[in-house]
Amino acid sequence: MRLRTVTARPAVAVVAAAAVMLGALPAVAAPAATADVTLLAAPTVSVDNVNAHLSQLQTIATANSGNRATGTAGHTATTTYLQQKLTAAGFTVTVQTCTTCTGGAAKNIIADWPGGDTSNVYMFGAHSDSVSAGPGINDDGSGTASLLEAALQFAANSPTMTNHVRFGWWAGEEQGLIGSKFYVNSLTTAQKSAIKAYGTFDMIASTNGGYFVTGTDAIAVKLREYFTSIGVATETSTECCSDDDSFRDAGIPSSINSTGASYTKTSAQVTKWGGTAGAAYDSCYHKACDTYPSNVNTTSLGRYANAELYAAWNLTTSTTTTNDFSVALSPATGSVTAGSSATATVSTATTSGSAQTVALTATGAPTGVTVSLSPTSVTSGSSSTLTIATTTAAAAGSYTITVTGTGTTTHTATYTLTVTGTGGTTCTGAGQLLANAGFESGATSWTASSGVIGANTGTGAPRTGTYSAWLDGYGSTHTDTLTQSVTVPSGCTSYALTFYLKIVTSETTTSTAYDTLTVAVGGTTLQVYSNLNAAAYTLRTFDLSAYAGQTVTLSFTGVEDSSLKTSFVIDDTALTVS
Repeated sequence: MRLRTVTARPAVAVVAAAAVMLGALPAVAAPAATADVTLLAAPTVSVDNVNAHLSQLQTIATANSGNRATGTAGHTATTTYLQQKLTAAGFTVTVQTCTTCTGGAAKNIIADWPGGDTSNVYMFGAHSDSVSAGPGINDDGSGTASLLEAALQFAANSPTMTNHVRFGWWAGEEQGLIGSKFYVNSLTTAQKSAIKAYGTFDMIASTNGGYFVTGTDAIAVKLREYFTSIGVATETSTECCSDDDSFRDAGIPSSINSTGASYTKTSAQVTKWGGTAGAAYDSCYHKACDTYPSNVNTTSLGRYANAELYAAWNLTTSTTTTNDFSVALSPATGSVTAGSSATATVSTATTSGSAQTVALTATGAPTGVTVSLSPTSVTSGSSSTLTIATTTAAAAGSYTITVTGTGTTTHTATYTLTVTGTGGTTCTGAGQLLANAGFESGATSWTASSGVIGANTGTGAPRTGTYSAWLDGYGSTHTDTLTQSVTVPSGCTSYALTFYLKIVTSETTTSTAYDTLTVAVGGTTLQVYSNLNAAAYTLRTFDLSAYAGQTVTLSFTGVEDSSLKTSFVIDDTALTVS
């Protein structure tokens, strides 16, 4: 944030009115806890996830001369981090080179969520740079990280769009709002007119701060609405200005939203929000001590992150809920000897709107196999029993049975049936089928990425013996694989794949799977583990009866994102057939 005296200046009427507003609007009175505000349900933002992004910004600054100033490697690493997270979440990301910024090659990051009326755009922004004196965790890592997580949660919930939402992270704010000016100047008249409101979020975690919403645009209205709903009073601020100025100068309704910079808190504000009278909202403003976690007010950070998502959700998504349901089978595979039968549970669930009647049918049964459902019609949320009966005329092989649920829409689930032959078929080739199952012969019989199989120590230490398979754990974008081809005999009754898995992670989130391990057989995924499943060595077991009579590839694929390492360590594998 850059502070200066607030004055009105000549401009078009809407711009002049907005400039005067910054110093003239009265404070909003403290709301009653029972204020009559109807809120459209929006997803929530975990402040732990926001803190994880702040921790990453601190790591970037520490690795790059202690700051993330425009024109430095620290700022470049910041914009790369934003770009990777937003692209992975499904945003259309534009990396705009600001040729007027320090160094001439700083990047603005603009992220558009697909859908919605692009003639009605609501835009949310923060500046991605710091001053050269420090890492800029409150100014403006707090705005950068909260908007990033709000955007990620917006995407994760895949809303039905009515209007269009856009997020922007600006370079060069600390040098005079250069990045946001460059962006606004790149827009056509029609593109400027399409932006119905812009809200900037600059310093929202001040340790002695308040809640300042300074503007009358649609975003500011929704922010006040949210704070009213949680019983938190807001004021307008006399501290000015940030990237909202660039948009306001172009005639775009804009607001600046913060918890305060270097101005001091009054006694009246202490009564309203707590804190220390006569002290700066942020005593580390533009100083080296603006670091994580010491200069972060977690309470205001979490509240503002949720206010941001609430405003974006309510201004751009549909309030209409469509009735919908899902269909699933458990188990989804089964192996039977010709002449016997198997059952599975068909589960339905209401995924949105109200429960509805779902008609169930099954197709795909081969000659000698009959499939029945009881009942054949359920209310979503209820279940049915799928019975598969075979005769001795059923030919050995693998078949796909498709269960279809029909209501306001149609959904399907599949069951893989393996017929192993007549009752007289014997089980040949039983036993433990994986070669070098404990990796004690190194990479023999396995195909693996370099460095995966070895006499690992520390995090990758084996459960037993000397060797293990250690996938990922680099703390950077990385993929490791581990595979073995195996022939699974037919005619047996038990096919158990087992292995011990240890997951060690530095990720701090409790809700987002940033790093994953996919276990697959024959190209079909059995299970996906992630940093959310961190645990000591744990036995994992899967039924591979669906692959009887086939030669398949068992694969483990570990994928790690750009930061905060996760290790997936595997030992003592086995495929036991009897």
